[in-house]
Amino acid sequence: MPHVLVRDVPENVHRKLTQRARANGTSLQRYLSSELARLAETPTLDEVIARIEQNSGGRVGFAQAVADLDEIRTERDQVLHERFEALAAREDGGPRH
Repeated sequence: MPHVLVRDVPENVHRKLTQRARANGTSLQRYLSSELARLAETPTLDEVIARIEQNSGGRVGFAQAVADLDEIRTERDQVLHERFEALAAREDGGPRH
């Protein structure tokens, strides 16, 4: 397995990493190794954007998708408002159905 050496780590960073390793019940080396593995598995923003661009070309454009979402959210908000008003009317002694 390859080795990695990191020099000139600020004291406060080293202290914080040591605390985190201790809190996880592991050595600093094992903690850093697992964090580096997690970091390597997490895509960068550029990688995510590239993946999205590769999957583009659907039938709905961005502007239409935004308009559709706005419409759906407006409808949802209206339904929630009506339910809230009905519940408030019940609590105020209005008719129960």
